[in-house]
Amino acid sequence: MKDTLVGDGPKAEEDATARRRPSPRPEHEAALRKKKLVGLTRPWLLLAPSLLVLAGLLLWPLIQVGKLSMQDYVVKFGGGVGTYTGFDHYTDLLGSELLWKTVLPNTAFFAIACVGLTVALGTLVALLLNRLGPAWRLICSIAILAAWAMPAVTGTYVWIWLFQPQDGMVSQIAGSIGLIDPETSNWFTERGPFYAIATLNVVHHGFPFVAITVLAGLMTIPKELYEAGELDGANAWQRFWKITLPTIKPVFLVVTILSTIWDFKVFTQIYLMPGGDGANAEVYNLGVFSYIQAFAKNDYGTGAAAAVLLTLLLLAITIVYIRTLFRQGEEDL
Repeated sequence: MKDTLVGDGPKAEEDATARRRPSPRPEHEAALRKKKLVGLTRPWLLLAPSLLVLAGLLLWPLIQVGKLSMQDYVVKFGGGVGTYTGFDHYTDLLGSELLWKTVLPNTAFFAIACVGLTVALGTLVALLLNRLGPAWRLICSIAILAAWAMPAVTGTYVWIWLFQPQDGMVSQIAGSIGLIDPETSNWFTERGPFYAIATLNVVHHGFPFVAITVLAGLMTIPKELYEAGELDGANAWQRFWKITLPTIKPVFLVVTILSTIWDFKVFTQIYLMPGGDGANAEVYNLGVFSYIQAFAKNDYGTGAAAAVLLTLLLLAITIVYIRTLFRQGEEDL
């Protein structure tokens, strides 16, 4: 009997305590339910104004674009008339040779090149700024932010002026050293040179954001880590890969994913360049293709279908971004 009491002592005490505890009154249960309900609904009530604004600015237009992509829409005076066609526009779009051989490769390779160069250049500039004194760091930061603050339209016209076929500065320099004939060469007629210029434009406009963001991450790294690495004989490259990159990995993830989202939907820098407004089908990306189909050819259904396809691509990238951040947060915990 004694062994049984000893062996079951803690469990027996818990059972006795539970029997002695008074059962909750109905009023107490109602109060608990009300408190739980308030805890569940209060965050949504606080978010409701913002969610309503987002629904009006984002969700409703997306619904309308999706609806338009399933119609043959004809604009008439005082409005328009749409005829339901189902998924015919998607079928025609996905069966288009232009989409698979030109539009999607232009969109994907252009975005990949822009993201890689933007992150690489921004990181190098951030490492340089981190080594400067406070005064020079401030001066250089303001200087590079001027490129970010410049409107995309203005920046694009600057690059067009630089590569103007006959009298552009780059064309004149390339002609003086025998690379091209400025009188007959045109940088904007072929897909390769066209997107090389567009890449320079986008990277020049985007690297300051990466530089300032990575610099903020670099300034949080304790100097003792680098001093320990130097004592262990690590060179600058090894210190970057073994100390810098792992320490501010979430920062690199943020700037990479955000740059990917931005560069996949580039429109202004392509459309404003010579031939990018629809005159040269070889330089279409998804954004320009959607615009040209809808507003230049009055094929609103196909243009809307291309816009939906671009939205789905960006949505997939966003999901990968969120999952990557959550996974990184779980690893840090």
